[in-house]
Amino acid sequence: MQAEKRQSDLPYIFLPEKYNYVASFLTMACNLRCSYCINSFGRKQRANKTFHKSMRGGDWVKGLNRLSLPPDIPITFQGGEPSLHPDFYEIIDGIDPSLNIDILTNLQFDIREFMKRVPPERIKRDALYASIRVSYHPEVMKLGEIKRKVLIMLQKGYSVGIWAVLHPSRIEEIERAYAECTKDGIDFRIKEFLGVYQDKIYGVYKYPDAVTHQTYQCVKCKTTELLISPTGHIFRCHSDLYGGRSPMGHLCDEDLAIESIYRPCDSYGSCNPCDVKIKTNRFQIFGHTSVDIVFQ
Repeated sequence: MQAEKRQSDLPYIFLPEKYNYVASFLTMACNLRCSYCINSFGRKQRANKTFHKSMRGGDWVKGLNRLSLPPDIPITFQGGEPSLHPDFYEIIDGIDPSLNIDILTNLQFDIREFMKRVPPERIKRDALYASIRVSYHPEVMKLGEIKRKVLIMLQKGYSVGIWAVLHPSRIEEIERAYAECTKDGIDFRIKEFLGVYQDKIYGVYKYPDAVTHQTYQCVKCKTTELLISPTGHIFRCHSDLYGGRSPMGHLCDEDLAIESIYRPCDSYGSCNPCDVKIKTNRFQIFGHTSVDIVFQ
């Protein structure tokens, strides 16, 4: 497909070969208040509110449509809760059909409106996991309501599943939910809890002291993810994105180029767990870490 056929007058952006993920944080707003939200890890580092304001939908469309991506790397809408962006449906409608879309959501929106405006085939691709991944947090959500919505969407042909964080205080609830949803034919997956609970850090990390907020040093870091903040700025890691530190450019910069290079960082020790945890890549192969760090 030629660039001029897309809703963008900007040149294509090509990702480095080893990039594994594209995240569009449409908004940091959320209609839930989970006490263990990963977006709040290291909250004291999140002082720059400028980078949390939402870019208008037209600019999101123009910027995202310049991405040249393989079919197995979708644009993943997330946040916050992405459906809270005022132009949520306009953004989905404007993204070129050649670009796949995934959505991370708490599914608190009206699914009737969603199904009326977004056909099942638009958010569906050949992958080992659901394209619409619903986060279940028993602290603030009722399983019955989420199950009802997911089952309706499955019946209508949507690629949707439920993902839950195994918080230490909610293990029994999560395990019951897993058994109940699996029995009803829902793809229910459990993710490890990342963060601090009762003075203990949970998670399996390639760089364990990176998340302690106790040891700080200067390093060089290279990412495998394209992380786009609500304003359209691009960041090397989640910690930089949440703090609004040192953006690498803007999605709508005409001369933007994404490079796979090591960049200096003086914030090692306050890393976000998402960046340094050992996890599966997009092929569901375990052992991947989003960033590679060189110590000086």
